Amino acid sequence: MKLLQEKIRSEGQAIGTEIVKVDSFLNHQIDVAFLNEVGKEFGRRFSDVEIDKILTVEASGIAVACMTAPYFSYAPVVFAKKTVPNTMTEDFYGEEARSFTKGTVSIIRVAKKYLSKGDRVLILDDFLAHGEASMAMARLAEQAGAHVAGIGAVIEKGFQGGGKKLRDAGFRLESLAVIDQIKDGEIVFL
Repeated sequence: MKLLQEKIRSEGQAIGTEIVKVDSFLNHQIDVAFLNEVGKEFGRRFSDVEIDKILTVEASGIAVACMTAPYFSYAPVVFAKKTVPNTMTEDFYGEEARSFTKGTVSIIRVAKKYLSKGDRVLILDDFLAHGEASMAMARLAEQAGAHVAGIGAVIEKGFQGGGKKLRDAGFRLESLAVIDQIKDGEIVFL
């Protein structure tokens, strides 16, 4: 998605050789008009797939998923929680997921009543690095008996292997921008 690449170039910041900071429009401050274009692009790329629910992880994936939902007849957005709130009193599906950015491991959870057998699920996330969050969400869907119809990432860091891992596992993956490398402070797209 050329518009996304331009946005990353103009507003993003490379930190070292592995981190891309895009908090001015994606994961700290939300550029709603721009995210609508992101949602529209996911709608276009997955237009051949029937989607019942969109699955993501709190917090940065929620805005992406909500802006994509209108392009799938306002499919409900289900987001996995990283901690157990006092209000989660029902049974849940849980899977371990590592966060590359935070260097942490969390058990992500979805209440069983929000994922059902036969649901056709589109998994969305803001970043794809090593593929841990997407794989964990796919396992949550599998626990529920749901079908992963596709996985979408706004930004894939191709050099970290997550995309290959997901494709090798047989998932359809659509990444709107794929970063090949970060070299001398410059973000290089595939």
